[in-house]
Amino acid sequence: MEERTMPTDNKVTSDINSVSAPMPAAARPAEYGERTVHGQASPSRVDQGLPTHPGTMNYTLTIGIPCLNEALTVGKVADDFRREFPSARILVIDNRSTDDTAKIARAHGAEVIYEPRPGKGYAVQTLFRVADSDYLLMVDGDDTYPAEEGKKLLAAIEERGGDTVVGRRVSDDQNAFKTTHTWANNALARLLGTIFRTPVGDLFSGYRLFSRHFYRNVPLLATGFEIETEIAVQTIDKGFVQHEVAVAFRSRPEGSFSKLSTVKDGLRVFFTMVKVCKDFKPLLFFSSVAGIFFFGCLVAGTFPILDYIRYQYVYRVPLAILATGLAVLAALSLTCGVILDTFVRYEREGFLLRMRNLK
Repeated sequence: MEERTMPTDNKVTSDINSVSAPMPAAARPAEYGERTVHGQASPSRVDQGLPTHPGTMNYTLTIGIPCLNEALTVGKVADDFRREFPSARILVIDNRSTDDTAKIARAHGAEVIYEPRPGKGYAVQTLFRVADSDYLLMVDGDDTYPAEEGKKLLAAIEERGGDTVVGRRVSDDQNAFKTTHTWANNALARLLGTIFRTPVGDLFSGYRLFSRHFYRNVPLLATGFEIETEIAVQTIDKGFVQHEVAVAFRSRPEGSFSKLSTVKDGLRVFFTMVKVCKDFKPLLFFSSVAGIFFFGCLVAGTFPILDYIRYQYVYRVPLAILATGLAVLAALSLTCGVILDTFVRYEREGFLLRMRNLK
């Protein structure tokens, strides 16, 4: 059967397909000591306080599972991750489930925290707030991500360092990906990549690994399924180092239903993209607005100008006034973009300096 994958044009990192045996020290490339990311040398693993022997679990790990009405699968997910990571803390964030999700999760040995505010974004915010381990492995509670695949994400961050690893979904199950979801994922990922001029990979993957440095310091405001978009944006904007590895993905079990609405949540993600552009790329956003106003100015002003050329008199006075107003709005929009872009730059510099001096 043909293997299907969420397409990605990420050229920054490569996939890890086998992590069973650590690479011999003599064969390891220079990135195991000092890594170079975007032309700047990053601290070695010892300097970062990260494990120096890939494959050994000399770190603490939290398995974070945001859930909404996943009574059918949450028990199996908790058991699978307990089997693969016996020393990890299994933490289920119950996002106002109306079934027995919380009860079943506790029965299978998971710690359950109730999040009364509806929305996956709130559940992830709570997860980031209560987690207190070296690494946080976040996975959906619908049993679509095999627990053993989490070792690939851990191997990537152990061997290559960095702040976060995204599991790029790969499947030979023709029903695992809905056509509309695949199309939306690709379109929005390309749009975000165009805005920030960098590939973003599998934008809506629910399988992600975060270092303590990341989840303790990244600011999140999204409340719904657009949370993955905000995480991707914050990763790029704040200069965090991200890797991506291929992980197996499978269909939901029979009787389990997705909470994602293609139209409703797709529109929310799209408008989130617009807000992201305004907040993180104000010069691009307001320059685009200024371009629209200026185009309107040219259209409206053409006729008064032709009047004056032909008759040395302006007969279409309302159009002349409209063109003047649109020209003023275009100039104001461009000015706002320049000013806000300066503020955003200063804020970004301040954040990076605080992270550099963080103990």
